[in-house]
Amino acid sequence: MKKNMGSLDRTVRLVIGIVIAALGIYYESWWGLLALPLLITSVVRVCPAYLPLGLSTCKTKEE
Repeated sequence: MKKNMGSLDRTVRLVIGIVIAALGIYYESWWGLLALPLLITSVVRVCPAYLPLGLSTCKTKEE
């Protein structure tokens, strides 16, 4: 798959995902599982929601 997430988007998702996961662990709540999609998409650098919309936050190389 073609990567469609830039570094800022990736960093924001990673930080928010870690915070949500930590709060889920701290409060012993299953709501911490909401961090999984954020963490997975930040590691893989592909956002499935961007695909049908044709969005990309990656910087493109100008020729």
